[in-house]
Amino acid sequence: MKKVALITGITGQDGSYLAEHLLKQGYTVVGMIRRTSTVNFERIKHIQDEIELVSGDLLDEVSLINILQTYRPAEVYNLAAQSFVQTSWSQPVFTGEVTGLGVTRMLDAIRSVDPAIRFYQASSSEMFGKVQEVPQRESTPFYPRSPYGVAKVYGHWITVNYRESYNMFATSGILFNHESPRRGREFVTRKITDAVARIKLGLAQELRLGNLEAQRDWGFAGDYVRAMHLMLQQSEPDDYVVATGETHSVRRFCEIAFGHVGLSYEDYVVQDERFMRPAEVDLLIGDPAKAISTLGWQPEVSFEQLVTMMVEADIALLKDEHRL
Repeated sequence: MKKVALITGITGQDGSYLAEHLLKQGYTVVGMIRRTSTVNFERIKHIQDEIELVSGDLLDEVSLINILQTYRPAEVYNLAAQSFVQTSWSQPVFTGEVTGLGVTRMLDAIRSVDPAIRFYQASSSEMFGKVQEVPQRESTPFYPRSPYGVAKVYGHWITVNYRESYNMFATSGILFNHESPRRGREFVTRKITDAVARIKLGLAQELRLGNLEAQRDWGFAGDYVRAMHLMLQQSEPDDYVVATGETHSVRRFCEIAFGHVGLSYEDYVVQDERFMRPAEVDLLIGDPAKAISTLGWQPEVSFEQLVTMMVEADIALLKDEHRL
């Protein structure tokens, strides 16, 4: 019998890469999607015939119980969330319901149906927020600086609570920023690479950004989903920071992206107050020592490779769209 894995948020960046990885490992992959009019299957269209999609919602525990009873997964990867930090300021209650309480609903559904199911929670480096130490590791205190970060802290601690209270195999991966050509255009990295491609192809003249000095630990999403899978193969559940251990500024990201196509970012980037966060997270850099030593995980794609990969993908996409 093939091992069954359930992925919430399968249509997102991480969900699509994780689904690919699990299919290669021989899993039967079930993806949970919300029944809305705006579901986008673009990221999984190349594997859609190999996975089973099922309707469910983290706001509705009954739907989660029904899915678990029907498919009996051995592993559940909870990647679904309202995951855009900027949106969490305008939709704080919804963010809390999905990104925070949604985790509780899934954990409680697992506890009711089959407590032996292994559970992965997508925690976030945004939980560290106003960082209390550099670099950030599993023991670093949390100090979130957005409704999204606060909701992720709740999701993280409820996962620990269910693990310790009910002896469930519940694990959190504290993933630092991870990007790819499949990243949504609302995220700053993809916003930059998309703009670089448009400017290079004569489709745009400028790029408006917020804080260019904000620093992040950026890795490749395809690398990070391997760590998720490894966490659920261990003998004991635990929490892990997944990061590159390097930090780069938004300004440096722009330098590499524009430089890759022979342009200078200074000629095109305009700082715009509208894109400044009410409370900024200035410096995030993770210490992946535990993931490296315990899981045997290593990132394979460098920062420069990641940026140029995304620029090349956006150029190819726009050329195809505009028949250039």
